[in-house]
Amino acid sequence: MSTAPAPVAPPAVLAETRWSVLDRAQVRAGRTPAEALRATVDFAREVERLGYHRFWVAEHHAVPGVAGAAPTVLAAAVAAATERIRVGTGGVMLPNHRPLVVAEQFGVLASLYPGRIDMGLGRSVGFTGAVRRALGAEREAMDDFPAQLAELLDYFAGRGPVRAVPAQGLDVPAFVLATGAGADIAADLGLPLVLGASADAARTRAAAERYRDRFTPRAPGGARPYLVLAVNVAVAETADAARRRQLPEAWAVAHSRTRGDFPPLQPPAAIAERRPTEREARYLAEALAGQVHGDEASVARQLAELVTTTGADEVLVTFATHDPAEQLDSYRRLARLAGLRPVPTHRATRSMG
Repeated sequence: MSTAPAPVAPPAVLAETRWSVLDRAQVRAGRTPAEALRATVDFAREVERLGYHRFWVAEHHAVPGVAGAAPTVLAAAVAAATERIRVGTGGVMLPNHRPLVVAEQFGVLASLYPGRIDMGLGRSVGFTGAVRRALGAEREAMDDFPAQLAELLDYFAGRGPVRAVPAQGLDVPAFVLATGAGADIAADLGLPLVLGASADAARTRAAAERYRDRFTPRAPGGARPYLVLAVNVAVAETADAARRRQLPEAWAVAHSRTRGDFPPLQPPAAIAERRPTEREARYLAEALAGQVHGDEASVARQLAELVTTTGADEVLVTFATHDPAEQLDSYRRLARLAGLRPVPTHRATRSMG
C-alpha cells in the first residue's frame, strides 16, 4: 500500500524566493503541435492553482518538437485561461522582429490583462541557416540587440520616432534573457536578468555577481538588480525516477546537436533502449549536467544552495517530459518543497484537449 511522501519543511531561503515556470509548448511523440499548444494552456491553469508566480512561454521557429512559434499569441491564450498568475515570454527574440511591432503586441496584452504581463526579451536567432534566412535575421543581427532593446523601451516611454499605440505610457516589466555579454546589457540598462544555470556553478555565480556589480539604475533611486535563475528541475519519489523524467528533453537536445533539429519528446524507455554514438552520448551527458533532480528533500537542499550562492531573487523552472502526468507531479512536489500555497480559482476547470 503506497503512502504519501512525508512533507518537507522548505528551507527559509526557498520560502523567501519567487517560483515561476517557463513552458516551451514541446510536442510529445505521437501528438500534434495543436495538442501541444492546448496542453500548455491547460498546464498554465494547473501551475496557477499550485501558487507559482509567473508562467512564461518561449519562441522557437521551424522546430519539429516545439509548437511555440508565436509567444505573444500563446501568452494571450494563457492569460485568457488564467486569473491572477503573471504571464509573459521567455522570450521574444528581438532580432526576429521590429521593436515597434513588439511594443504594440505587448501593449495589447497589457491593455487586455493589466498588471499581469511580463516582457522577456532575448537576442537569439534561428537555429539553422535556413531558418535564419526565412526570418531575415542572420547571426550578426544579434549585435543590434542593445539598440533594439533601447528602441523598444523608448516606445513605452513615449520617446519613439512614432507613437506605439496602445503601448505608450504602459508599464510592462522587461527582462533580459542572456548570458555573458548579454548580462552586461541587462546591467547597463538597469533591467532584471534571466540567467540560465550552468553545470559550472562557479561560472553561474560569477555571472550573477558581475551583473549586480555592473548594474546601473535606469533612473536615480530606480530599481535594484533582480536576478531570475532559469533551472531545469525534476522531482520524483526517488533520484533515479527524477533523472528518468529529465531524459526525454535531454535526448532531444542531444539529437538537435547531432542532427540539426529538435524532435518531439520520446518516452524514457525508448531512449534507454538506444545505443547512442559516442558523440550523442557526450551531448546527452552535457544536456543532463547542471540540472537539478532528486526526491523532495534532496532537491530542497540543492536548490537552497543554488539560490544562496547566486543570490537569485526568483527561480524559473524549465522542466518538461514525455508524460504530462509525471511533469505535473514534479511541479506539484516542487511547489510543496518551496512552500507555495495553492491558490483557489473561480474559473471552471476545462481542458482544451
